[in-house]
Amino acid sequence: MKTYVITLSRKFPATHKRHGEPTDFRDKFSYPDSNGMVSKKLHTIRANYTLWAKRFEKIAAGEACLSVRQWTGAPYRSKQEELARLTREDGISIQCLEIVNIDGCDMYIVDGYNVSLSSLAFNDGLSIDDWLEWFKDYDRTKPLVIINFTKRRY
Repeated sequence: MKTYVITLSRKFPATHKRHGEPTDFRDKFSYPDSNGMVSKKLHTIRANYTLWAKRFEKIAAGEACLSVRQWTGAPYRSKQEELARLTREDGISIQCLEIVNIDGCDMYIVDGYNVSLSSLAFNDGLSIDDWLEWFKDYDRTKPLVIINFTKRRY
């Protein structure tokens, strides 16, 4: 079975105003723990919707899985620790996120529906300010991908 890897950041990146501070994504990552508790990082948002759409076709067909990981130390200079291995049986999916500016106001469109920035940020495990700072340099002319770790959808 093919394995696709998503790595969650332990710390805010160098381009973020909170550079070096912990993100706490591991603690927020949404998967049931041994007590059945679920945290609040329901998804991750990435560039390259087209690439992830192709990967999720394989996941939906049962030919691949998603390995959610975190670096144990410095990114690309340390080992990765697997937090979860998710398959189609876990209900994972993707959704298309477009950020459209209308009259100076950003609109967040997920699969054709308006979604609030507060929902996107919260479900991504970030505050609104941190979310806006994180995605400030993304190319807004191209769709982003929401990788849902649970069955929840917008």
